Amino acid sequence: MNREKMYDTILGPIVTEKTTRISEHSQVAFKVPLDATKPEIKAAVEGLFNVKVMAVNTLRVKGKTKRFRGHVGLRSDWKKAMVTLAEGQSIDVTTGI
Repeated sequence: MNREKMYDTILGPIVTEKTTRISEHSQVAFKVPLDATKPEIKAAVEGLFNVKVMAVNTLRVKGKTKRFRGHVGLRSDWKKAMVTLAEGQSIDVTTGI
């Protein structure tokens, strides 16, 4: 996998209270494209951050229906990847790569 494809696979980290809590267990959450597969995500994380990935769990987040000035709109669907790292390894998502 080339470097450009890796950057296209990992759209960005997800920084919330829940993802901060799972970082204590060597896990990191990333936003990925809807068509990304688990092997692609694993290869991209290992290539970009130089860490060993033990497991990748993914889930599709359905877009919410929202109203704006009486009109109904729909947010886009997106995919979340929870990456479990090897023991003793970590990724600092607050800094750029």
